[in-house]
Amino acid sequence: MKIIRANDYADMSRKAANILSAQIILKPDCVLGLATGGTPVGAYQQLVEWYNKGDLDFSGVTTVNLDEYRGLPKDHPESYWSFMHRNLFDHVNIDPAHIHLPDGTNPDADDACAQYNQIIHSVGGIDLQLLGLGPNGPEPGEAFELETHCVDLTEATIEANKRFFDGNEDLVPKQAYTMGIKTIMQARKVLVVANSLAKAKAVKAVVSGPVTPECPGSILQLHPDCTLVADEEALSLL
Repeated sequence: MKIIRANDYADMSRKAANILSAQIILKPDCVLGLATGGTPVGAYQQLVEWYNKGDLDFSGVTTVNLDEYRGLPKDHPESYWSFMHRNLFDHVNIDPAHIHLPDGTNPDADDACAQYNQIIHSVGGIDLQLLGLGPNGPEPGEAFELETHCVDLTEATIEANKRFFDGNEDLVPKQAYTMGIKTIMQARKVLVVANSLAKAKAVKAVVSGPVTPECPGSILQLHPDCTLVADEEALSLL
């Protein structure tokens, strides 16, 4: 795993955006695996800035997102579909037909996951997968051999998400359809971004901890082309 040290969040975002933009420039019809959450937002903002300057063209790019809440309509403001449009897709010239997320409105989990696996296979797999880390890394206990599947969100995740749903836990989705570790490991490149002291333990576990499903990100130690871009605080325990 290659580690790129950044001074702070802004520097981390620029460095990550450099890697993403290089992928788009070198392969204009590339498939990008994208992530939601606060960490990648700065990188998305940088990509939009470069697009507005005429430096990037998203017209040939295809995207597949890591996950989507189960049971939340696409147009709900807290859906990951809405998040991605708000932070990236609405601001660049990507073809809407090339944007893919799991179908959170499909109540049949097996069907929703099988359809998403088929989409990923049909576009030829992922050229570059972007990943963020929560304070504890990805949801723990995930089997390494899984492709897209339905996960029960942890109590900690549900509690953290309450602020997005007016503090009402009853409104917070309890499950999500998510891309599996097997699919992520099949991506030709993986880019992990992390910032702040709150992520330091997760970064240490992913970079140098034992490879175990209790820390799914630890399997990235075995990926042939994985880069971690993290700020000084996130790297402070290494």
